[in-house]
Amino acid sequence: MKSTSLLIPFIGFSLLYLLLIVLGREDIAWFFKPLLMPFLILAVYFHHRFTTKKILLTALVLSWIGDILLMFVDKAEWYFTAGLIAFLISHIFYIILFSKQLKIYLKKSKIIFWVGVTVIVCYLTITMLLLLPTLNELTIPVFIYSMTISIMWLFAFKGFLNWQKPANSYILIGSLFFVFSDTILAFNKFYTPLQYSSLLIMSTYLAAQYFIVTGILKLNEKK
Repeated sequence: MKSTSLLIPFIGFSLLYLLLIVLGREDIAWFFKPLLMPFLILAVYFHHRFTTKKILLTALVLSWIGDILLMFVDKAEWYFTAGLIAFLISHIFYIILFSKQLKIYLKKSKIIFWVGVTVIVCYLTITMLLLLPTLNELTIPVFIYSMTISIMWLFAFKGFLNWQKPANSYILIGSLFFVFSDTILAFNKFYTPLQYSSLLIMSTYLAAQYFIVTGILKLNEKK
């Protein structure tokens, strides 16, 4: 059995999970959430050895821990904080992962790179300006988190300009879905409640993890 075959049940369980949310059965979906990330973790674990394998596994396990912690936010606020810390560290490992992969290169235009940097800086600036009035004592933690995910996006974009196709596109798309997911989460919690927030956050989050894992595995296929 190929390790990538484990991506199929991940897709199936993810669609079932999202369908339950659409149907308003979040009480049932709650039990499915911890079962999703293990498929990706196992897909990477059973993949042949490659340089950044342990880094990717660490990022995925931390994301899984974050998922589980966020399941209990209604019990106490510290679960939300602990969950975000787990995801923050996970993003740092994704940054390390992408930086290590940057050793595989095909050089592209510096102009395109700086256009991308400008877009990312604008995203970070606009997001913080909109959220700032409601953050109060959480201003610094939210800024650190937003900065971290922006750097992760930057490294994915830099990789997009250097890595071979189609892996580069998968990873960039995954990083963008991560940005969408975390941005929706931040605006839903700190700015204004958003309709269908659970569906939007989880669909973009699951897509992010799938595309990044698929991209990294493609980037490290045996030649």
